[in-house]
Amino acid sequence: MVKLSVIVPFYNVQQYAPDTLRSLRANAREDFEFILVDDCSRDGTPDVLARAERELPGAVHVRHERNAGLATARNTGIDRARGAYLTFLDGDDWLAPGYLPRLLSAIEELGCDFVRADHVQCTGRARTVHRVPHGRRGVVLDPRAAILPADRSTCVDYPYAWAGVYHRRLADRGLLHFTDGLRTAEDRPWIWRLHREAASFAAVSLLGVHYRRGVASSLTQIGDVRQLDFIRAFDQVVAETAGDREADRLLPKAVRTYCAIISHHLGSLERFEPAVARKLKSLSAAALRRMPQDVLDEALDSMDARRATRLRRLRRRPAPAGAAA
Repeated sequence: MVKLSVIVPFYNVQQYAPDTLRSLRANAREDFEFILVDDCSRDGTPDVLARAERELPGAVHVRHERNAGLATARNTGIDRARGAYLTFLDGDDWLAPGYLPRLLSAIEELGCDFVRADHVQCTGRARTVHRVPHGRRGVVLDPRAAILPADRSTCVDYPYAWAGVYHRRLADRGLLHFTDGLRTAEDRPWIWRLHREAASFAAVSLLGVHYRRGVASSLTQIGDVRQLDFIRAFDQVVAETAGDREADRLLPKAVRTYCAIISHHLGSLERFEPAVARKLKSLSAAALRRMPQDVLDEALDSMDARRATRLRRLRRRPAPAGAAA
């Protein structure tokens, strides 16, 4: 029986994949499987993964015939997974030795649907610890209770799929799958759905994932049109939350977070290609008009003057006919 499935998408990361794979070997166990999903890489990544399939215990190598993006690559891994529990890692990140057995022990002892863990952000030689934004540790809780308040960072603002472990029953219910085709912000609808619909979760003080920032090929560093998928992602968050039984309580958080992300991108327009920057403004203006306007008014009133002014100005901007994310 496979106890833990580790789903690892790779795309053009030949420089980093060997470190990732070495860290998996340092976590291998006879009841673990490592599902290595090559999302149609065009560099030397396929050769690295072919060797790993022979040398890494529990490795399962899957290759996409066309590039589909991180969300779809993760879904491929979920569909192939046989484990009682599932977790994720990105192909340019790495794990501390022995981390996965400790993570598995945490969820087995707690007996909940999912566990969220801290991580280490690595930017060059700098290391920064990022904590799950929830004060109670090692206690099984209602995931809904960790969504609010609207004006503070909460668990839905810590969306990293690889910062945790998940019981198979979530996959069986369809709660672990990502929205196919989302190329960025794919984990935002995912984390909101988990916290709205799962029955139990816990946060634990466990470090082991090392998240590599500043990778030149990462979408977070590229200012092309794929970045604009955050609009589709947050449209989904708002639409699904609006249909929730507690929509009145939860929508202010969803709308305020959406506004904060729009403001963040507008504040760094210089990193986008000129045509993409123009499209960002147009699509963001249309997104503001799609939001529940009374909830949007409250969100803007609660934000600092700089961001609120930027968003109100954008809200008044005429949208081209047919504008859509």
